Amino acid sequence: MWERSKVTALASLYTPEHTMFRDTCRRFFEKEVKPHHAQWEEEGLVPKALWRKAGEQGLLCMDVAEEDGGAGADWLHNVILIEEQGRVLATGPGFSLHNDITSPYIRHYATEAQKQRWLPKMISGEMITAIAMTEPGTGSDLQSVRTSARKDGDEYVINGAKTFITNGQNADLIIVVCKTDPGAGAKGTSLICVEGDRAGFKRGRNLEKVGLKAQDTSELFFDNVRVPAENLLGGEGMGFIQLMQQLPQERLVIAVQAIAAIEAALEHTIAYVKERKAFGKPIIDFQNTRFKLAELKTKATVARVFVDECVAKHLRKELDVAGAAMAKYWTTDLQCEVVDECLQLHGGYGYMWEYPIARLYADSRVQKIYGGTNEIMKELIGRTL
Repeated sequence: MWERSKVTALASLYTPEHTMFRDTCRRFFEKEVKPHHAQWEEEGLVPKALWRKAGEQGLLCMDVAEEDGGAGADWLHNVILIEEQGRVLATGPGFSLHNDITSPYIRHYATEAQKQRWLPKMISGEMITAIAMTEPGTGSDLQSVRTSARKDGDEYVINGAKTFITNGQNADLIIVVCKTDPGAGAKGTSLICVEGDRAGFKRGRNLEKVGLKAQDTSELFFDNVRVPAENLLGGEGMGFIQLMQQLPQERLVIAVQAIAAIEAALEHTIAYVKERKAFGKPIIDFQNTRFKLAELKTKATVARVFVDECVAKHLRKELDVAGAAMAKYWTTDLQCEVVDECLQLHGGYGYMWEYPIARLYADSRVQKIYGGTNEIMKELIGRTL
C-alpha cells in the first residue's frame, strides 16, 4: 500500500490508534476471512457468524456515537477497514454497506427509540442491514421507484419489488425506499425500515453475478407487508432528500474500494512478473513490462493522493456532490483499466480463477455501475460547470 504518511492529505490525521486499528483489521481478515473466502464464493454467501466475530472485534459501525452504544471513532477507521478488506480481495462480507451506507441513515434520521432498538445490534453483528433502492426497470432513477407504502391506521402497508440488494439474503433490517405519496414525485419518497421476519416479506433468489461471488445480492419482494408507523425514518416525504445527503459518502466508499483494488492488483502483478519466466528470463526484465507497470504505478499514486484528499475533505465535512462523483467515476474507470492491464501481464494464467487477478477482474466491473452509474456521475459533475 502506498506510504500516505509522506505525501497525502491524510498524513497529519493518522494517529497510533489508527495504526492499531489497522493491525486489528488485518489480523481479522487474514484469520477469519481469507482462508474461507473461496468456499463462500462457491456458496454465494458469507455466514452470519462472521458478522458476530466482526462485532466482537469492534469492526462494525465504529463511528456510532458513544451515547448510542458505539465507539465514537472517526470515519477514517471505516476507510481503514475498507482498505484491509480490499487487500485480501474479500468481496464477500458486506461490512461497508452496513457501516458506511445503512448505518448513517439510522444515525442521522432515526428517533432515539429507533436508535436504541437497532444500533446496539448493528454494532454487535446480531443485526445485519441492507438498503433497498433499486427496482426492476428503474436503475439509477430513484425518483421513479414504484414500491408503495400506504398508511393504514398506525401502520404502513408496503407493496413492491427490489433487486440487486447487497446483504439481501442475510439482512435482518432493510431500509426500503418507497412512495408514500405516488403523485408527489421525489417529494413523495420516504424511507421505512422493514424487519426481515415481517409477514409478506420474501427474499427472492440470490443473484448469480459476474463477480462478487461471495456477496449475497438478492431480489426482495413486499406483498402487503405491514410495519408500524414508527419504522418511518425522519418523516414522510423526506426520503429523496435523505438519499441525496448520504449518497456522496456511498460514492466515496466506492472510490476507496477502487484504490484498494488498484493497489492489490499491482502488488499481485509485480510479484507475478518477478517470478514468472519467458524466453529464459523473468517477465519483469522485459522493457515493455517495466514501462507498463511504471505507467500503472504512476496512475495508482495519483489516484491514491486524490482519494485521500477526498477522504480528508469528507472528514472536514467539505466534500460536495460533484467531488464525490468525480472520485467515484474516475477511480472506478481507472480500476478497470489497471486490472485489465495487470491481467494482460499474467498472460493465459490471468484468466484462471485461481489467480487473484482473475477475481479482481470479475469483481471490478460492477464498480462503474452501482452507487449511480459513471454516466450519472458525469451528469452530476456537468451540472456544476
